[in-house]
Amino acid sequence: MTQPIPREFIPTNIAVLTVSDTRTDENDKSGNALISRLEDAGHLTHEKSIVPDDVYQIRAEVSRWIANPAVQVVITTGGTGVSGRDGSPEAVTPLLDKVLDGFGEMFRVLSYDDIGTSTLQSRTLAGVANGTYIFVLPGSTGAVKLAWEKLISHQLDYRTRPCNLVEMMPRLLEK
Repeated sequence: MTQPIPREFIPTNIAVLTVSDTRTDENDKSGNALISRLEDAGHLTHEKSIVPDDVYQIRAEVSRWIANPAVQVVITTGGTGVSGRDGSPEAVTPLLDKVLDGFGEMFRVLSYDDIGTSTLQSRTLAGVANGTYIFVLPGSTGAVKLAWEKLISHQLDYRTRPCNLVEMMPRLLEK
């Protein structure tokens, strides 16, 4: 059996959005944990922003990033619960050209080991908009770590076999 030819790591340019009415750069544990992990993995932080739990402010910031060809990935944290203020999925879903259903499904399966049936309250999702991958994560640091370490980091690593999201990037805007 022939071994696959080794691949080199390809860094991606990632924008991070924290959705919260109370977080600041100083106390944004989830956003900062995400930045730390993505940079430790070799990716680049394009920009980090914090917006309140407001569908239109979330959508405006994500839209700005997906319109920028330099941004390859957007990761949001917060606003995925079921309270009246949680609106990240509602903000992002209309922007998506394609939904990656498997991401939310896998996230909930993995988080079941940590939080049991409470995982059903998570409305985390992922998709593609204008050739940009978008991941919408819960606001807890544990959820961010789980999503990055078990799912996103592997799919944003060109070396992951048999396939990964990075190798699909050149084809995302095909018609």
